[in-house]
Amino acid sequence: MKDTFKHKGLRQQLVNVLINKGIKNDAVLNAIGKIPRHLFMDSSFLDHAYQDKAFPIGADQTISQPYTVAFQSELLQIKPGDKILEIGTGSGYQTAVLCELGAKVYSIERQNELFKKTSKFLPKLGYRAKKLIFGDGYIGLEEEAPFEGVIVTAGAPFVPKPLLSQLKIGGRLVIPVGDDVQVMTMFTRKGQKEFDQEEFGEFRFVPLLEDKN
Repeated sequence: MKDTFKHKGLRQQLVNVLINKGIKNDAVLNAIGKIPRHLFMDSSFLDHAYQDKAFPIGADQTISQPYTVAFQSELLQIKPGDKILEIGTGSGYQTAVLCELGAKVYSIERQNELFKKTSKFLPKLGYRAKKLIFGDGYIGLEEEAPFEGVIVTAGAPFVPKPLLSQLKIGGRLVIPVGDDVQVMTMFTRKGQKEFDQEEFGEFRFVPLLEDKN
């Protein structure tokens, strides 16, 4: 688990790539610049860890492209202490970014293999989510609601209603919606049954699967 000057230099280059692609939030850029992404990947991918690309992490899942992680994190507008629900823990890289932003993170993963691996791994790097849960992300986490933000890190064919209902008034759900290609969509809760919806272009994600594995 080494993090060298070379890695730090590569991270800085990655931050510059993200700035050039339009990411403006300093806290998000600082988090990407600080978190050793190479440690979240198989060693065979070390050379690729700081390219702006998604990579496989096992269980047919991927570690998201850094730009996508930064883009979703920026949309959430996280303030320290915000309660954030993450659907799809995966490698834990997005979880670490949320922790770095000062969020209280509740994260659900449906692949047992990834859940076990990430639950052990994140604390070793000093990232402690409030709760890491093995379960079905479609149903959210009613017992910890409401949340200031909900982030979905897999492509959803539709928007799961429980995720909308578990938002605080003023809270945001950031979710890629669609089958083959997803449209990054943000819902902001304006009232009990009132939501603003905004769309932010096309992205590609692995599918959000129901039930657990």
